[in-house]
Formats: sequence, structure tokens, C-alpha cells
Amino acid sequence: MKNLNIPVGISDFERIRELDYYYVDKTGLIKTLLRGEMDQVTLITRPRRFGKTMAMSMLNSFLDIRKDLLYRFFEGHASVEEMKSIKEWTEASEENSKLLRRERKLFNAIILSGRLKRMERQTTKKKNYFVREFLKIASVVVITVGVTAALFSVGKDKDDVNVAMQTITVPAGQRVNLDLPDGSNVWLNAGTRMQYPVSFMKDKREVILDGEAYFEVARNEKCPFVVRTHAMDIEVLGTKFNVEAYSKKAVFEASLMQGKIRVKSPHNEKTAVVLLPNYKTTLKDGRLVVHKIDDYNVYRWKEGLYCFKSKPFTQIMEDLERYYDLKIQVDKKSIESVALTGKFRISDGLDYALRVLQKDVSFTYRRDKDNDVIYIK
Repeated sequence: MKNLNIPVGISDFERIRELDYYYVDKTGLIKTLLRGEMDQVTLITRPRRFGKTMAMSMLNSFLDIRKDLLYRFFEGHASVEEMKSIKEWTEASEENSKLLRRERKLFNAIILSGRLKRMERQTTKKKNYFVREFLKIASVVVITVGVTAALFSVGKDKDDVNVAMQTITVPAGQRVNLDLPDGSNVWLNAGTRMQYPVSFMKDKREVILDGEAYFEVARNEKCPFVVRTHAMDIEVLGTKFNVEAYSKKAVFEASLMQGKIRVKSPHNEKTAVVLLPNYKTTLKDGRLVVHKIDDYNVYRWKEGLYCFKSKPFTQIMEDLERYYDLKIQVDKKSIESVALTGKFRISDGLDYALRVLQKDVSFTYRRDKDNDVIYIK
């Protein structure tokens, strides 16, 4: 006879499920509550030792949608409205901020242990249906929507002509996809900040970018689209292109996939180039240098992939810092300039990435979990 894994003295529903204990299934209670007519107060009575604590733990686990939303945010799938909710919730109390940091550490651990895909498979259509039903009666039951605020911000500012500006700041390790007011679509990479108006003017469309973004601009010949960065401005009519312009790294690179763009300095009209498809321009020593694109894999970051070609080890570490929100200190000079080529999925985790690099470069690393620092020797 098969041994049964009985949860003696355990009444935490999530723990019982995660550790694969046997229990009396009472999930039908959720359906009864959500589909029936509910009063402002629902009294649930049962004799002693009849599973009241277990039932309440089950309801709490189901109705608390914080983790689903947090994990969706950690994976880079949260919408702008969800990000706003996360920010507001996180700033509401120090306890919420601590919960955010705790769940982020747990999420990283789940990725490393390979449990994330298993957890995704456990999410059923039935649960999604119950969530939709529950949201219909949200005026009766209070939902705490938990999210991570210290990791990002969404707000509004005003420019010199009093045009309301929307500001999106993407946290480390995340990426965001959004539609602009004119129908253009943009992907924002980790550590990126972009400002854009709530509605574009009739004669111009302008956004301000600090970071990396991939644009698919809706064509409008009467209303040019302009991307302003710390180094250069990019003028387009309708096209697909990638821009890397992190002000902290003092880098600028624009790569054109489709259409035509004009890259120019806002301070010197003579510093300007017109790019054709399959070409990129990089700012070096104050000059724009044009090259043919020889590897499109590096633009697959919007798919959750980190791809690099002939890139120095130290620059790879800088990118990993941005993707995993920690500090990496390289204490081995002999490997700093070693150029590497490769790719891996960001969701595989930092430890996996470092193990991949160790196949080509000899180094060891130590993690200081308290200070979120990786030491490489």
C-alpha cells in the first residue's frame, strides 16, 4: 500500500500543496461563495476539528492575488495599469515594501530550482474563471493587490507647454511593452526611463528616452516621430528601429530594421547621418560611425533573451547587473577584456548565466546575499 503524506499539525494551504500533502479538497467552497448571493458578512460555522482553519487558509490563498500579479511583474508581463497599482501598493507601507523584496528573492530562487514552469502549469482555466467572477463582486470583498514599488515608478509630469507627460521607468530585470497614443508600439528594456505625452500634438510626436527601446512607429508623414536621448535625436516617419542610449553608461547606438531614420545632434546640425535598413550608427569620440548590422540576435532582448557577440567580459557583467538588479565586482584583471559570444534566456537566472560563461573563461564567484553583491575572482 502506498504511504500517504499526511499533513499532521499543518494548516497552511499553500505549504500543503507545495509539499504534496494529502488533504480533503474544499475548493468547491470558493465556487459556492463566488457564484452565490453574498451578504456583507458571510458566517462559516463548523464543529471543532472540521477544517475551518484549513478552509480559511485556502480562501486566503485564492483571493489574495498579490503573488500572481507580482510574479507576472517579475517576468515582465505586467501592464502599465498593473505597474501603477504595484507602485501605489508598495509605497503604502514599509511592510508592503518588505513583502515585495521577499517575493523577489523567492522568485529568483524558484527560477534557479526550475519550479517556475511547474507552477505555471498548475494555473488552470477554472481558477482564471473564478478570479473574473470574484472581481465582479469586489465591492463586497476587499482585495489586497500586492506589487513591487521600489523597483519602478509610473507618474506624470508637465513640460514647458503644459502637455501632460507619462513617465515609465522599467526596473532591473524587467521589460515592458506598450502602445503609444498614435498607435506606435515600443518595447522598453531593463533600467530604461521613457517620457511621452498623454496625447501627441497634431504636428509632432516626441518621446524622451534614457535606456534601450525597440520602436515600431505608426506612419504619419504630416507628423514626424522624434526620439530624444542624452546624446542624439532620432527623426522618423514610420519604421522599426532599436535605440540604446543609457545616460549612465554614456553610450548611444541606433539600429534600423525597416524604413529610414535621421540621427542628429541637438547641439550641432553637422553631426547627423541618415540610416537605411540593416545599418546602425554608434557615437564614438563625438562622431557618428555607421556600420552594417552583422548580428540581429542582440536585439532579441524583447523576447527575454540576452545575446552578445565579441563583447568584453566587463561589459557583459554590466549588462547582468542591469538584468538581475545587483552589483558584480570583478577582481580578476586577466579576464576583464576577454571577448565572448553567446546567448541565454534571462529567466534562467544569474547563476546559470555565470556557469555558461565559466565554460569559456576561468573564474570563480561568491555571492553576498545580504548586500546583493557577486564577487568574481
